[in-house]
Amino acid sequence: MAATDLSPLDTPWRCFEDLAVGERRQSASRTVTEDEIVAFARAYDPQWFHADPEAARGSVFGQVVASGIHVLALWRQLDHTINSDIDFVAGVGFDTLRLKRAVRAGDTIHVTSEIVSLEPSRSGKPRGTAVTRYAVVLDDGTECVSFESINLVYTRAGRERG
Repeated sequence: MAATDLSPLDTPWRCFEDLAVGERRQSASRTVTEDEIVAFARAYDPQWFHADPEAARGSVFGQVVASGIHVLALWRQLDHTINSDIDFVAGVGFDTLRLKRAVRAGDTIHVTSEIVSLEPSRSGKPRGTAVTRYAVVLDDGTECVSFESINLVYTRAGRERG
């Protein structure tokens, strides 16, 4: 059973102690459509080269491209399919966010994650900090977006909080 098939109450949570530096995961692939790029852009980022297919043909991209915010929303959906079993307290920041290549209609993307550091709480609270390097990647291996996500994760003692 995949983590996404479980309800939050049934999920076998992975706590801070269960994570390991170097742990890598990869999501399934999904193809981005022009209709979803345009719909997202018109609702949330109506720049002409995101929201207007005809006008976008005259842009440096030659077609509509997904906004960076849209690509991050796609990352979040795909990441949830591979890392939703981690008992996150909350995300606290992103470092080194890079938009390396535009995501275009018809592109097939997936998400990769790699835990790059783990640090127990210095305050004695039942949690630790996990830094994960993420990338939104084309199926040919080209990275479109990369960043490090800093997250607080409950320890087992924190999980037993009630």
